Amino acid sequence: MWFLYRPDAANVWKNEEIRKRYKRYRGILDGTNIPRYLITKKISANFSFDDSIKELWKIHDKAAKKFNETIKKIDKEEISFEDLEVPGLSFLDLKEHIAHEILKDCHFCERRCKVNRAEGKLGYCRLGKESIVSSAFLHTGEESVLVPSGTIFFAGCTFTCVFCQNHDISQEWCNEFREKITGGILVTPKKVALLAERLRKEGAKNINLVGGDPTPNIHTIISALKEFNEKITILWNSNTYQSLEATKLLLELMDFWLPDFKFWDNQFAKEMSGINQYREIITRNLKMAYDEGSGELLIRHLIMPGRVEEDTYPILEWCSKEIPKAIVNLMDQYHPEYLVLSKHDKYRSINRRIYPEEWNKATKKADELSIFWKPVS
Repeated sequence: MWFLYRPDAANVWKNEEIRKRYKRYRGILDGTNIPRYLITKKISANFSFDDSIKELWKIHDKAAKKFNETIKKIDKEEISFEDLEVPGLSFLDLKEHIAHEILKDCHFCERRCKVNRAEGKLGYCRLGKESIVSSAFLHTGEESVLVPSGTIFFAGCTFTCVFCQNHDISQEWCNEFREKITGGILVTPKKVALLAERLRKEGAKNINLVGGDPTPNIHTIISALKEFNEKITILWNSNTYQSLEATKLLLELMDFWLPDFKFWDNQFAKEMSGINQYREIITRNLKMAYDEGSGELLIRHLIMPGRVEEDTYPILEWCSKEIPKAIVNLMDQYHPEYLVLSKHDKYRSINRRIYPEEWNKATKKADELSIFWKPVS
């Protein structure tokens, strides 16, 4: 069994601070709290499929307000989730419809390709309308609070990281024109829901939506949640470069956020991952998840060679100030991979593991800022 290999996955919940910061996630595990996505199914949304996108967002904002009022009452046991009626059109129905409208002019991520993926045109992620799952399994290698995690790995990514350790499913799962798919299978929303149900039955503590990156698949994921009815945590495991609109769709659906926060310096982010305005977009989305979403975040920060002062320090300082109750996983796992190996002269500065003194500097800074990191790092 998983606990024989990861005793820390059980012991971590003896930590009072962990239980305090992940109170609602723990409540879902214990059966005392209802997952957020299930509550969206009970919130009425009075919309028409002919409404303009502007009008749909207005209705979405009203439904979001009703959702926040309702979840507070459910958590306080002022009302019963089971007693709530299922409306003709729900908040989840509305989110699904908006997601499919976005797909026609795709801006799920902040690259904002604006291609009509609903007609099969490919975005930067090389995905059209269909979603592709590379694998789905019970993961025992995630952070202690998450193990065992029901991971669903989607192919495709909005980044092109030169050091990607999952390049086989993020960038090399197909050729440039997607003439041949080698890294997964096409899935329907129903298939994704069935995968999640299987993982739940196998003992998953959560449904971990990951990749590649899950962002280009938001339309499929939301439709899958309509088919899914298990009382289990839904977890967003992403590079967090999703658009403002996509983040708004996710806020009421995700119980737990597992975002990467790789860089602080935008120029370095551009060189390493091919994206613009990294810091501004990531910090905006993290603040929204923290202030307007579930608020239960576990930040993954991969310490890069030679980047402790430039990236790690300011990231930790920002987290300490802006999202103080979030927990940070300081990751020392970086190793040269992918293009860093094949083009080692070009990426000489990161063609090594981090030094022990870099790890020591990072952890010392975290302690100085009272960052809570040790139980998950």
